[in-house]
Amino acid sequence: MKDIVLSFDLDFTLIDNTTGILNAFRYTFETYNLPGVHPKKLISTIGMPLHKAFKKFTDFDQNKLVKTFRDFYSRKGMYQVELYPAVPKLLNRFKAHNLILGVVTSKKQEIAEKLLNHLAIRDYFTFVIGETDKIKKKTDPEVKSFFFNTYPKHSYIIVGDNVSDKKLAIMLGSPFIGLLSGTSSKSDLKKDSKIPTLILEDISKLTITQIIELINRK
Repeated sequence: MKDIVLSFDLDFTLIDNTTGILNAFRYTFETYNLPGVHPKKLISTIGMPLHKAFKKFTDFDQNKLVKTFRDFYSRKGMYQVELYPAVPKLLNRFKAHNLILGVVTSKKQEIAEKLLNHLAIRDYFTFVIGETDKIKKKTDPEVKSFFFNTYPKHSYIIVGDNVSDKKLAIMLGSPFIGLLSGTSSKSDLKKDSKIPTLILEDISKLTITQIIELINRK
């Protein structure tokens, strides 16, 4: 098998953290006496950077909102999470086939690390990339540099439920596996398919055979 890097998103790809995220939003709005937002609208922002998410609902100081959200989330919200049942078995299978596994998420990197450790799956991943002082989004040039400099001769596949994951795949010129377990529609995930693209219902449907076929289509 070719040398393959398989990179996953977190929310709605490997985990369901909806309860913790909604509670963090509610806490933040209540802290500053801001009007509440319907859960469906909040859920639609999961996967995007927090500043961008809050900007959809209020003109209040974005930095204060993000700081308050993250304070609650790091104390309570991140632990209100469920790992999709199929994930441990899949990760074991991918590692057995010598795939390099990683995570690229819009979550703050230190939070992503804590979350993966809490779920006891951190050791499966060779790298975890999240928001830092240098990296603000999945398509940041720093992310591209990491892939190209660290794995210059490997093939990449990006797996995620969000349009931002598709944009990451396009930036890397890699195949994309879109999952319908999140907030993006099938048409959104298939749009601008200049790269090999596979759409699945959820992570449990992903197989080694599909991964190899996508790489061969590149």
